[in-house]
Amino acid sequence: MAPSIVIDSVTKQFTLRHARSIKEMSVRALRRQSLSDRFKALDDVSITIEQGETVALMGLNGSGKSTLLKMISGVMAPDAGSVLVRGRIAGLIDVGAGLHPELTGRENVYLNGAILGMSRAEIERKFDLIVDFSGVERFLDDQVKFYSSGMFMRLAFSIAAHTEPDVFLIDEVLAVGDPPFRKKCLDRIRELRGEGRTMVIVAHDIKMLVGLCDRGVTMRDGRVLFDGPTAEAGRLVREARAAKQVAQSASTPL
Repeated sequence: MAPSIVIDSVTKQFTLRHARSIKEMSVRALRRQSLSDRFKALDDVSITIEQGETVALMGLNGSGKSTLLKMISGVMAPDAGSVLVRGRIAGLIDVGAGLHPELTGRENVYLNGAILGMSRAEIERKFDLIVDFSGVERFLDDQVKFYSSGMFMRLAFSIAAHTEPDVFLIDEVLAVGDPPFRKKCLDRIRELRGEGRTMVIVAHDIKMLVGLCDRGVTMRDGRVLFDGPTAEAGRLVREARAAKQVAQSASTPL
């Protein structure tokens, strides 16, 4: 059986601009300082994910995990290397991603469903399920710009989770919303996993990831540090967090 996701030697660079105003640019020019720097968010990353695997991407902030998820989703293109994904992709890489603020919740179900590859007939067949799962029935005909971040996430997650995707991507969205809905999301993720969907999840909750994922990939400075059992991947992240806290404490003046 062919893999669901093949990430081959992917590199992605970004430009950091140090000067935002004419004054700052002039000062840096006089001091012969660079106006910008390039840094590698991803540096020669290669990962193969088999069909039906549930993979956790772990690492400290800035390690490259969210950038890699955007590469898989197609939101970003690599500077070098390639990303191949088989089948329909759905999920959330930003809270409320795909929701149009000027449209109502009802209109967004149809719009976002279509963006994620659902036909109108499929959306209509699943409409009540999507709305019931999201819990935003009372606000369905309000513009989503008036929704709270939790309501945004509930509706966006519900639409994505009912598209029957081949590949489901999640980036930190489970950190938003109330505990009962987070549990509901986790139950739905487990259902998708049981159906053989391929999933890639980014989250800071290591305990949740260990209980949910078959495999953990730990990233550091844009590179893959470890790829294997989720518990071991989580241990490396905990150690990195502890080391960072010690370094920050040592540098803080008394």
